Amino acid sequence: MKTRRRRTGRSSALDDALLPDGRALEAERTLRGLFDGFGSVLVAFSGGVDSAYLAWLAHDVLGPRALAVTALSESYPAHHYDLAVTLARQAGFPHEIVHTREMERAEYRANPVNRCYYCKDELYTVLRDLARDRGLAVVVDGNNADDRGDHRPGRQAAREAGVRSPLDEVGLGKDAIRALARRAGLPQWDEPASACLSSRVPYEHAVTPEKLRAIEQAETALRALGFRGCRVRHHDDVARLELSAADLPRAVEPETARAIAAAVKGAGFRFVALDLEGYRTGSLNERIPLRVVG
Repeated sequence: MKTRRRRTGRSSALDDALLPDGRALEAERTLRGLFDGFGSVLVAFSGGVDSAYLAWLAHDVLGPRALAVTALSESYPAHHYDLAVTLARQAGFPHEIVHTREMERAEYRANPVNRCYYCKDELYTVLRDLARDRGLAVVVDGNNADDRGDHRPGRQAAREAGVRSPLDEVGLGKDAIRALARRAGLPQWDEPASACLSSRVPYEHAVTPEKLRAIEQAETALRALGFRGCRVRHHDDVARLELSAADLPRAVEPETARAIAAAVKGAGFRFVALDLEGYRTGSLNERIPLRVVG
């Protein structure tokens, strides 16, 4: 499958806004130079737009010397696994699946505000060892320039493991990455942002396999009802739904509301609440003291 320059999906202002001025294209050229200098890479490939674009570009530059690796665990959404496998098959780049065991770590299950550190420490240890075994020079991930101000304890784990973040290094943010991914013909170019399922559980509340299964089942049901950008926050018996602002009017239509309630209760929740502020990234970080965030 040839992906370069194939237009997909709905028309978008992203190309007009970000590509003609040359900044995004110049950043892509810089990325190509980085990969060429690495010689070989292992790409942490979740299936989201950032890592998808990174994996595609790495393969475009390095061919078989670029290996995309997807890590499976109980906190990894099956929807993203499907995206990753499908793109790797269609684009024809080398792709391997590994298993991580962060759920076996008591620190992770306790869900402190730095939970992400323990997850990424597990992930990057596995990827670093695999890169060494495969003779690959550098491990890279899909963190981008827009991630810098968010609460991301996993960045410490990346630094400790020597993981590089090329998208961040060249200053590419999410909108520019989407524009470049669309230009490359990647179907993920407009995929809503996502994160591990554990990010739906409030800090200091234990992460359990049962909670993660309930969250995933409820979010899968919401996507089936046509809600693309959604989060199901797990508050014990209560599912707090965050939907995009554009979807809120439809969600409260009586027939749709009944369908949502039935689907979410079917996942194991007793009560279903709609968050009137809508979806926003990292809403559970809002209660973290400012000195912790960053």
